[in-house]
Amino acid sequence: MGTDVLSLRMDCELLERLRSHAAKRGMSVQDYVVRTLIRNDFDERFQAAVEETERFYGVP
Repeated sequence: MGTDVLSLRMDCELLERLRSHAAKRGMSVQDYVVRTLIRNDFDERFQAAVEETERFYGVP
């Protein structure tokens, strides 16, 4: 798996909040944002799998 670059433009208040959240976890802002995106992606894929399973088994 390769890597790519994603550039974001955000206001300084948001960046400071991200820095604060990342610092509390001992992470860089980049690592914090990537981890958050990965977690959200997993949550969405997991929810889709649950919904598909419920449709398969006919759960109301």
